Amino acid sequence: MTPSRSPSRPRSEGRDGRRRRPWASGVRTKGLQLALQAEVEVTATLDTPFMTTLVLLPGMDGTGSLFDPLVEALAGKVQVEVVRYPSAPPAGYSVLERLAEASLPAEGPLILLGESFSGPIAISLAANHPGRVMGLILCCTFVRNPYPGLSLLKNLTGLAPVKVVPTRLAAALLLGRFETPKLRTALGSALAGVSTTALRSRLKAVLSVDVASDLGRVNAPILYLRASEDRVVPASAGDIIRAIQPAARVVQISGPHCLLQAAPTEAARAIQQFVQAVG
Repeated sequence: MTPSRSPSRPRSEGRDGRRRRPWASGVRTKGLQLALQAEVEVTATLDTPFMTTLVLLPGMDGTGSLFDPLVEALAGKVQVEVVRYPSAPPAGYSVLERLAEASLPAEGPLILLGESFSGPIAISLAANHPGRVMGLILCCTFVRNPYPGLSLLKNLTGLAPVKVVPTRLAAALLLGRFETPKLRTALGSALAGVSTTALRSRLKAVLSVDVASDLGRVNAPILYLRASEDRVVPASAGDIIRAIQPAARVVQISGPHCLLQAAPTEAARAIQQFVQAVG
């Protein structure tokens, strides 16, 4: 049985038959009102025995569309909601965290999954909502800039040619030998749907982020999914997480940085076991 939802949050049905709920959140930063909108896609299954909702926070593209293989692999096993970030306004971690927070389900316990870019957001939300977050899953992510030497370049990110990198090169970095035509197409579509300014802003945010203190405040069980052939986030990023939270469980899965896309079945198995244990 799926948990009841607040009647104050209207739902609409998309062309694909799945229920969607639009969310809008105005965030004031330094006097500038940013009109942001996120879409939470409800993919709750009818036969899951769990009242806990798994909330997926996306990678740097923010579209959430790259979660499709994982959502399919979890169908009938875990109740899932996908948070999507705006495709255009430039915004750093503090703004996106508020947006993600406003997009959380109104009721019920949660398990947060932060993929890559969204790891720091998931960590901060887990630290700030100890009564609701029953578990934290971090996938191919970090608590601080995984390449400290690049911090000096953060003022140059406004010149980064993020939209001129061919999809094939991006796929080689993010998918490696696990690349397939279908995954390459999905990756290209996700990146094409995000503005250059948004991507540059998120890249700049990564270079200066540090949520180590927030991670230390997390009292929920933690699962870290590590890709065996991650060319973006080094293994040392997971070691830092274990150093701060020694009880965190690390599961290594054969795959690239886009682990949830290239190895959805294996990732879903680890996630389902974690949800059953803590949810």
